[in-house]
Amino acid sequence: MVRAEQLHALGQSVWLDFIRREHLASGEFMDLVRDHGVVGVTSNPTIFQQAIAGTPDYDEEIARRAGQGLSGAALFEALEVGDIQRACDLLRPVYDRTGRLDGRVSIEVNPRLASDTAATLEEARRLNRSVARPNVMVKVPATAAGLPAITALTAEGVCVNITLIFSLARYDQVIEAYLTGLERRAAKHEPLDSIFSVASFFVSRVDTKVDAAIEAAMAARAAASPERAELAALRGQAAVANARLAYARFREVFEGPRYAKLKADGANAQRPLWASTSTKNPAYPDTLYVDELVGPDSVNTMPLATLTAYNDHGSLEIRIGRGLDQARALFQRLPELSVPVDTLIQQLEPEGVQAFAKSFESLLGTLEQKRAALTGRPSR
Repeated sequence: MVRAEQLHALGQSVWLDFIRREHLASGEFMDLVRDHGVVGVTSNPTIFQQAIAGTPDYDEEIARRAGQGLSGAALFEALEVGDIQRACDLLRPVYDRTGRLDGRVSIEVNPRLASDTAATLEEARRLNRSVARPNVMVKVPATAAGLPAITALTAEGVCVNITLIFSLARYDQVIEAYLTGLERRAAKHEPLDSIFSVASFFVSRVDTKVDAAIEAAMAARAAASPERAELAALRGQAAVANARLAYARFREVFEGPRYAKLKADGANAQRPLWASTSTKNPAYPDTLYVDELVGPDSVNTMPLATLTAYNDHGSLEIRIGRGLDQARALFQRLPELSVPVDTLIQQLEPEGVQAFAKSFESLLGTLEQKRAALTGRPSR
């Protein structure tokens, strides 16, 4: 039994942060499910952009769909829905075996809609209908405009993966949106047990952002300064500390009285999901954001390289509840050292939305180039 599979006994699910058509068709994906501990899969515009631009896997369907008059976002949606449906079908036995908890596949709302509640709702509903699989999750960003959409979709019975969560303040709002949606559904006497949700907390980007500010603060101090040495020792700690504090908040809310009433009516807790878990800094262990964030009732989404590394030499130990006092002290001390950690983390949300929107535009550009080349009709 590989390490990722053994995580399940500790209460954590492993989802793959990667999807590609040939990977699904060739049996490679099912090998990961059968032999490497994978029980779910997520997608986003960047993943699809890389798959469509970097492989010929989609060329035949691009030509066929273009012949039917599809282009732009409609063409992409047709391509991605097909992949999501196939992944859902492949994971259906996992979904059934785990009582609907896992075997989940996420499809993301167009990131260009992140500031438009009505458009996000419309697209999320359409994607949910188009995939038409019980184990699909629709990804909605945790923006100010996304929050009311999360509540409305939950109340309607749509399973939502809330993405691009960085700050603890926003996480509180995400939990509120989910609980309110459940309460509205309960008020209509509609079943709660079919609703599953995850709150995707991005991890590695926090260290990338905060470490850069730490380096700048170090540069402003004398080489022999005690504060410079202290700052150097604090690099690479913010992301794990942030996630640990989020997990503590998850435990507090979902072991509290408000959720207890919903749970009695059949509701499921909204599990925290650790996203962006590949290590960006080569000086840090390549399994850092898996090893330190193992905890019951959580999910870790891993890209292939991180999954391979974890199964080779990762740690099997519940650590996420450790060091909470140190985590709180870190967030208090960094501002005193001229590193405004809360402000920096809040900046990551709009930066993440912008990055995904840029990937989406790049994806549409790639599709248009391929459409023109495959059909012999010039780009529009």
